[in-house]
This record gives sequence, structure tokens and C-alpha cells, in this order.
Amino acid sequence: MTDISQGALPALLPFLKEALGLSYTAAGLVLLVSNLTSSIIQPLFGLISDRRPKPFLIPLGILMAAVGISFSGLAPNYPALLLLVIFCGLGVAAFHPEGFKTAHFFIGAKKATGMSLFAVGGNFGFALGPFTLLFLVTHFSLKGTLFYLLPGLLMVVATIYFLSTFRYTDAHEGNRTKPLAQNGGSSYGILTLLILVVTMRSWIQMGLVSYIPFYYINYLKGDPLLAGKMVTTFLISGTLGTLVGAPLADRWGHQRFLTTTWVAMVPLMILFFQVQGWGTFLVLGLAGFVLVSSFSVTVVMAQDLLPGRLGMASGLMVGFAIGTGGQGVRLLGLVADSWGVPAALHLLGYMPLIGLVLCLFLPAAAFHRPVR
Repeated sequence: MTDISQGALPALLPFLKEALGLSYTAAGLVLLVSNLTSSIIQPLFGLISDRRPKPFLIPLGILMAAVGISFSGLAPNYPALLLLVIFCGLGVAAFHPEGFKTAHFFIGAKKATGMSLFAVGGNFGFALGPFTLLFLVTHFSLKGTLFYLLPGLLMVVATIYFLSTFRYTDAHEGNRTKPLAQNGGSSYGILTLLILVVTMRSWIQMGLVSYIPFYYINYLKGDPLLAGKMVTTFLISGTLGTLVGAPLADRWGHQRFLTTTWVAMVPLMILFFQVQGWGTFLVLGLAGFVLVSSFSVTVVMAQDLLPGRLGMASGLMVGFAIGTGGQGVRLLGLVADSWGVPAALHLLGYMPLIGLVLCLFLPAAAFHRPVR
């Protein structure tokens, strides 16, 4: 329920663009503001979380995210839309570091596999966002976004109840181990490189999610539901990839698996621009499966590097790195305004090569060894 807002917003933008008379650059700025507030500042919440347990951030984050996306469709003007996006984004930022830190206490020896069981909830919510948004707006106009409020409130009540049964302080104090890297300096250097790898992954993911609707709705004047199905295919496949990829990463080694995903993404992005019809769905599905399969893996890799700062590690991977990549959508907006939406999509085709080169410099010895 927290991440469904993140998936719904890009799909909502083409409709708000028409309703509020926005340019592509202005629409890109909405996503930039969303990424800044929901992602870039997450390490700050991670720092707060690491100092003392803050379980209330989990239901509070869900509530803010639900309220923000629910009323975004009713925004009377551009400033009001930005304020609602900021409110929603702050809720997302508050939730994730505390949520991933809590999940860490239950993941077991097969770290990526365990973390994937938590991460798949966010990826599934993100995947449901475009389809549910397009369904609601198509049938109920922009006020259909209000439907997100009820399930959000129900989840707030559920998390408050279940968190009351978890001994937060004991788990928080019991997590003090040494990083796999040899010293703090090398850990932070490797972490910086890992952040860059995740940034490239996020740029590709957010770019496709944002500009597939623009391409098929605004550029080709196609059926909005078809565009929604394409984005949903990409994201649902990513959700499946999260579950399937994590056990493979535990068996092969985390760095080796991450590198393999980038090797596979290079031909998939080339194929995306060559196929048509049902082939587009197939390639998008494979691309989403491969690209997002490393989501939980990279979170665990960061937690291995900073085991005493789980909130910070989670905030850097799930927030800062993903948000920094999301800022690339603003650059895509500038490209789309200047040279058209197809040019913005083609720019994404070169990104996997950069991600692969960066990933090759990650030392396998610094991360989790294979677990049989």
C-alpha cells in the first residue's frame, strides 16, 4: 500500500498533464519532487531509525502515502499537486528504512531470499499502481484516485496491531556485527559504487514506467488501458523476478548474480525497440523480470557493508540510489520536449552498458558468499 502510490503517480501524469495544461518538463518536475521527497531523503530517516527504534514510522508512512495519492487526482492547480506529491513522498521516505530494518531481523541465512519476501510487497504494490490508476481514472475520472484511501487506512490499522506484538528494542540492540569488507573505508568506497549501479537500474525502470504511457497515450494517441497493461506487465514481471532471482543470488553469490542481470539487460533493451505487438509485451516482461530481480539483492549487499547501520543502508539503497536514478526522468523530459518522446526512450537503451561496466568493478569478496 505504500508503494502503490509510487507506481500510480507516473500513470496519473498524462491525465494531469491534459487537465492542468502541463508541459513534459513540468510533468517531469512532478516526478523529480516525488523522488526527492520519497527517496533522496530516505537516508535521513535511516539515520533517525538507527539511533533509536521508531516503529510508528511504519503506519505513519502508509497513512501519508495513501492520503497524498488519493487527493492528487483532485488537485485544482499545479502548486496543489506538488504539495500533495511532497506529502505522499515524505510518507514513503518515513516507511522504508524502518521497514527494511525490521525485515532484516527475520531474513535468516539466505539473506537475499529472506529479504525478497518483504521487498516483493513493495514491488507488487508498485506494479499494481499503473493498472489500478488507469482503471480508476478511466471509469471514474480523476476523482477515482480517492479509492486508494480506504485500503490505505485499513493497512494502517493492521500494522499498528501487528507491530504491537514485536519486541522492537531487543531486535534493534541485538544487531551489531562487523562488515564483510576489511575496513570502514573500503566498505564506504564499495558502497558508493553499489549506489551508482542501483542508480542506473532505477533510471531505466523509472524511465520505462514514465515514458511508455507518454509514448502510447500522448504520442501515438493509443488506448490508455493498453499502455497501462504494458507498464503492469513490466512491473509484475519484476515482482516475480524479485522472488525468483533472490534464491539464485544466494546460490551464485550476490555480486555474480547482479553482474549477470546487467549482461542480460543489454540485448533486451535492444530488442525492445525492434519488436511490435505481443512481442513488446514479451520483451517488456523479460526486461522487468531481469532488471528488478536484483532489488532485494542490492539491499542485502548494502546491509552487509553497513551491518550496524541497517536503516542507513536501506535508506541509501531503497531511497537515495533509486531516487537519484529517478531524477534522470527529468532529463528524459527535457529530451522529450526537445526531440520527442521516442528519443527519450531510445536514450534508455544505452543505460545497461553503463550499469554493466560499473558492476564489474564490485569485488565479490566484499559480499555474501553462496549458500547451498
